[in-house]
Amino acid sequence: MSKDDFLKFQAQTTPHPLAMEISHAEGSYIYDQNQKGYLDFVAGVSACSLGHRHPKVVRAIKKQLDRYLHVMVYGEYIQKPALELTRLLAKYLPNHIEKTYLTNSGTEAIDGALKLARRYTGRSEIIAAHKAYHGNTMGALSVMGYEERKQPFRPLLPDVRFIHFNEEKELHKITKKTAAVLLETIQGGAGFIESKNDYLHKVEKRCRAMGALLILDEIQPGFGRTGKVFGFENYNCVPDIVVVGKGLGGGMPIGAFSASAEMMDSLSNFPKLGHITTFGGHPVIAAAALATLKEITETQLMAEALEKENYIRKKLKHPLITEIRGKGLMLSAMTSSPEITNKVVLDAMDKGLILFWLLYEPKAIRITPPLTISFEELEKGCDIILNILDTLLKKC
Repeated sequence: MSKDDFLKFQAQTTPHPLAMEISHAEGSYIYDQNQKGYLDFVAGVSACSLGHRHPKVVRAIKKQLDRYLHVMVYGEYIQKPALELTRLLAKYLPNHIEKTYLTNSGTEAIDGALKLARRYTGRSEIIAAHKAYHGNTMGALSVMGYEERKQPFRPLLPDVRFIHFNEEKELHKITKKTAAVLLETIQGGAGFIESKNDYLHKVEKRCRAMGALLILDEIQPGFGRTGKVFGFENYNCVPDIVVVGKGLGGGMPIGAFSASAEMMDSLSNFPKLGHITTFGGHPVIAAAALATLKEITETQLMAEALEKENYIRKKLKHPLITEIRGKGLMLSAMTSSPEITNKVVLDAMDKGLILFWLLYEPKAIRITPPLTISFEELEKGCDIILNILDTLLKKC
């Protein structure tokens, strides 16, 4: 393989990909073709909750491989991995949320949730947040709150309105015309912005009064990253529809949206096949997700996520870091300029530490390591960041 072939044959997402050639990955480390190890502070953009090739996840995958792979489109046959996964999810979701529709990705799950809200309420208006990111399908792009990224692909879904996250004065825009309000529990691309002053609860209350549904995007905060199974458990808020992805799969591609039985059943009739997928609920992926969810909920990983957050906050004190946003192991270290952030991310890679950027906030350094990362590994990574910042400070 070569970088030239990579650029020639594989479609790119940016003009300048990092283009590190991967040999293998294990635990908290990714290794390149020269066998150089990189401590992973990104976890596949919050996807690898249990690190790389967690033995319980790998064992579940191999066990399912010996039974069957894809056998039928989603929802027709009883396939044990998918059934057990949805049953376990129901155990941790709010009591009224009983059914889960498994998809192939978080963005696909967003589209399904939007369809469900419009189908169930009979309304068309969707309200999302400025600087929101929910994926890149045409449906998810329509509820992205960043015009620069949307404009080249217009026209998008009609009847989508936007409010500013944490701005209570805008809640009057939620009316009896609104089918649903879609929010990230913690705004990701905007810089890991948390709900303030009970904001999410106030949104929920307004939705209830107007007969609108509240959809919470848990694709990044979900599954232990904030110290709870679901991020919304931290913010006194109970949604109608929950959308998940990333961290549920243990490194495999998955998404899902969950709602009440009454609500979800509206997709199965009038018309039948109101939402269909060929590979959603794939047995191998469902087996991996089931093993992942069990490991997160049956160990101390969620409690440790908060301890590790405290460690990072105490360790990363530096004149060039203005604040650390987020919760648990969903953190962004804010520097004083985009140039400093770029330098830290790129220099860290040279020094064997993987960091990354956020979509809309150029001063943010993404810190979303696996939940399984050790305190020794956290210390090593933080020391690399601090050493780079010390060098930059001397040049200022």
